[in-house]
Amino acid sequence: MDCASCAATIRTAVGGMPGVSDVRVSLPREMMFLEVDEARTPLSKVGDAVSRLGYQVELLEDGSTETKHAARAPWWRTAKGIHAIIGGLATALAFAVSHVSPEFGHWFFIAAALLLSVPIARRAVNAAMLGAPFTIEMLMTIAVVGAVIIGEPAEASVVVFLFATGEVLEGYAAGRARAGIEALASLVPDRAFIEVDGEIREVRAADIKPGQIVLSRPGDRVAVDGEVVDGRSYLDEAALTGESMPVSRGPGEQVFAGSVNMDAALRIRADRTASDNTIARIVALVEEAQDAKAPAERFIDSFSRIYTPLIVAIAALVALVPPLMMGGEWQSWIYRALALLLIGCPCALVISVPAAIASALSSAARAGILVKGGVVLETLAKANVVAFDKTGTLTKGAPAVTDVFALDGDERQLLSIAAAIEVGSSHPLAEAVLAEAEARSISPAAATDVKAIAGRGVSGRTGGRDVFIGAPRFAAEMGTIGDSLARRIETFEQAGATVAVVVEDGRGIGAIALRDEPRADAVSGVAALRALGIETMMLSGDNPVTAAAIGRAIGIDDVRGGMLPAEKVEALRSVSKGRNTVMVGDGINDAAALAASGTGVAMGSGTGLARETAGVALMGNRVGDVARVIALGRATMANIRQNIAIALGLKAVFLVTTILGMTGLWIAVFADTGATVLVTMNAMRLLLSRGGRE
Repeated sequence: MDCASCAATIRTAVGGMPGVSDVRVSLPREMMFLEVDEARTPLSKVGDAVSRLGYQVELLEDGSTETKHAARAPWWRTAKGIHAIIGGLATALAFAVSHVSPEFGHWFFIAAALLLSVPIARRAVNAAMLGAPFTIEMLMTIAVVGAVIIGEPAEASVVVFLFATGEVLEGYAAGRARAGIEALASLVPDRAFIEVDGEIREVRAADIKPGQIVLSRPGDRVAVDGEVVDGRSYLDEAALTGESMPVSRGPGEQVFAGSVNMDAALRIRADRTASDNTIARIVALVEEAQDAKAPAERFIDSFSRIYTPLIVAIAALVALVPPLMMGGEWQSWIYRALALLLIGCPCALVISVPAAIASALSSAARAGILVKGGVVLETLAKANVVAFDKTGTLTKGAPAVTDVFALDGDERQLLSIAAAIEVGSSHPLAEAVLAEAEARSISPAAATDVKAIAGRGVSGRTGGRDVFIGAPRFAAEMGTIGDSLARRIETFEQAGATVAVVVEDGRGIGAIALRDEPRADAVSGVAALRALGIETMMLSGDNPVTAAAIGRAIGIDDVRGGMLPAEKVEALRSVSKGRNTVMVGDGINDAAALAASGTGVAMGSGTGLARETAGVALMGNRVGDVARVIALGRATMANIRQNIAIALGLKAVFLVTTILGMTGLWIAVFADTGATVLVTMNAMRLLLSRGGRE
């Protein structure tokens, strides 16, 4: 299944079968859930019905609800891909022949239109027989047949070819999104080491049971959610919690599956099975949020339920009623009915929405903003609340030194000592200290016996003295922290900084404050949203003090820190009651929130999962592009409303004049092709927009 209308067609067709009830179709998981009375309708017949609609069926005998995706062939090997390629070649050949011989070209266009419409018409007929007559396939079939009957096969051929191409693109996009979710699950290792009766055994991670002791080695991804029973190490949890700094975890503290063990072995008691760990729950949240959103059916499909049947019915009445009941001339009234069929051909309507969307998407792409379709633009246009992640979204995603405090006043000497101990470390804080020393042209002092103290800090000797660098609580264990230094540490922490304390021979001699600084355009980007009348909020996994400090500096209206992925989802659901939300993030931990919001926006530098889950990717990593794409969405929806008014207005006028005999077939062609030209030209104005403002 590649689009919402696929799911709707299956739901309608299967739901109408005897004994079938509670039909739920999940587009992202490509799964259908239902209750069936097999005494009335065997389950095999349900599968046959879905197969007739053009989909492959697999029965999950064990009742499993885990996501299952079939291996996907390249698009050019799929049925829809082959259909689009053959159709493109046939249409191009017809155009070439028409330049040489218009008469032969006419017949080639008829052949191309019929060739392309066969698989679409087959699906339309099967859906109609199963109780879903007015699908988008039926709409296209009627449009093609009507255009061929009135002598416009070239238009019919091109329209149905574009439809086939669109189906291929939808399938590609849907497959990419599902691949992103599968990539998230792969963060948990396949194999793990457990301790049994004092021996270490390698097992499948999926087989680990609660209560078992799991060994996590330095450099490994943690295989389970659980509690540390022995050892201390720094863990990189950024992919899960959004915390910008590695965190120290020791006995009695919780660790999450998928986090990276950085520098020491840990023994972990498993709390949950693999199917219930943090990563598995995030995957479930993403899929459930996508299901709950249930994107509306494509505009043209829903409109065809009224427009196309109405025009076809009017055309039939015009052809039959006057000759049969009023003695009218058959040829004259059939001619008028054929003209009405052309007016009923929704070519202008079909192009009015995608023309505006295509122009908007092109305009956004030129600005480095990738938008995944018209539904995204429509929801962006309604946005009135924007929620941001902090790390890597509003901030640069890497710590930098903001302040240096030395008790003796010699900051350069303090940085020289710190750099000496940190040389060779890959820890983000160490890299920030070395970068600051280099920026100040400070050469690190010579150091010996340098070693990492797992989960606590780093120590060594320089200038004949013992030096330790670590967080304040661990520095206090290694030496004395005087009142003056303690007050300065408290000031740094209240400003939202992470503090590294330097202890020399058992005495604290200074502190270095580090913080993930805001992006250069964060303040102006938030101000631009406020100018659009949009509220802003921050949902961060970072500690609340740091999040509050960054939020105040940027001008965010509502700041919430210390949030896990599930808590971000709950916060968005609470805020979304009666309002339309946009979530902006960059990490794996943001994936569920991106899916749960009205529209997800991912920074281009973020993880692949964030970009695939989100509806928008900001490839330029500019916070200001959030306001720009929302303004573009508003301009696009205004343009679409104008296009629909043009298309329907012209058709309404010529519908009346054709029935009255005031206009004939040639003017009906103008009503269709003229409206198509007008709406296309109107849509192209979006290409000239700047930041979504025409």
